[in-house]
Amino acid sequence: MRLANRPLRLAACATVTLLAAAVGCAPQDESPGGPRATGAGEQSCDRGKLATVADGRLTVGTDRPAYAPWFHDDDPAGGKGFESAVAYAVARQLGYDKGAVRWQTVPFNNAFAPGEKKFDFDINQISISATRKRAVAFSSGYYDVRQAVVALKGSRAAQAKSIADLRKVKLGAQVGSTSLDVVNDTVRPARPPAVFQKNDFAKSALKNGQVDAILTDLPTAFYITSAEVKDAEVVGQFAATGAAEEQFGLVLDKESRITGCVTAAVDALRKNGTLAALEKKWLTDAVSVPVLK
Repeated sequence: MRLANRPLRLAACATVTLLAAAVGCAPQDESPGGPRATGAGEQSCDRGKLATVADGRLTVGTDRPAYAPWFHDDDPAGGKGFESAVAYAVARQLGYDKGAVRWQTVPFNNAFAPGEKKFDFDINQISISATRKRAVAFSSGYYDVRQAVVALKGSRAAQAKSIADLRKVKLGAQVGSTSLDVVNDTVRPARPPAVFQKNDFAKSALKNGQVDAILTDLPTAFYITSAEVKDAEVVGQFAATGAAEEQFGLVLDKESRITGCVTAAVDALRKNGTLAALEKKWLTDAVSVPVLK
């Protein structure tokens, strides 16, 4: 069934192959996250009048469990935690009050897998990347990310002062994550890393000694060490690499008609200071964490 936010193919492309239509008729990717909200097949961003999956409502996806500090008490709908607060701020910017927002459980890897989506956008610490943008659209970034290393206090991994030191220990990370990309592309450990379906499994492996250290984004690393694995510590963080900072973005259907509107909402929240205020409220300051080189 065609979703409400997926535009009809342009008639001019009807006579060519489906692949040619996808290439020849797709809007240009002019924003950091995806196409702008202008042009044929798209729509205006009138408040509360977007072509959403459920008429008059905004459907937001995220994984379960919904981890702190991104969410609070495993309750995405509560409005507490950085990503819950960001989702509602974006919704308000688009003209939808809290009562018009519906949450849907979407496993992490499913959010950016190819295929039609049953959500309007997904928020789940998903980094914007060229590879993922082949299958889905992204808003502009709502959070600048650093990856970090967590190890048990007093362990060999906890003594690491450099990336070279980490190559000698057993590392783990969640499947499909940029944390795992950092393990493979930046650290390049001597032993293959352990790969876990969820961060919960990675944390259990750390506590049980199955791995020496795990990689996560920095705010999650702080929460793990302060509330979940209290005999662990944040060993260090990685410097930004490549041409652009790593950023989390809202994930949308590849052909979503509202990507430009959602991007405009995120950009407005960054410009008016809302994102900075929410980051200050919900996420921990990272100044004291050494950068591993």
